[in-house]
Amino acid sequence: MELAYLGAGIGAGLCAIGAGLGIGKLAGSAMEGIARQPEAVGDIRTNMILAAALVEGVALIGVVVSLLIVLTK
Repeated sequence: MELAYLGAGIGAGLCAIGAGLGIGKLAGSAMEGIARQPEAVGDIRTNMILAAALVEGVALIGVVVSLLIVLTK
């Protein structure tokens, strides 16, 4: 039983770390693209926000699955 809590905590932590790293890399690449082509700032910003929302969605699903493991035990 205790290992389920440990696994859920590690899983939720890895989801949060992965989302943070993914969004950080995404934002860094977007800023680099904007610096290279300032006229494309609108398209880059729109695509960056959409991709960040998808990354957050996947991370949220991972956290929910980790919490469901604890709640169903």
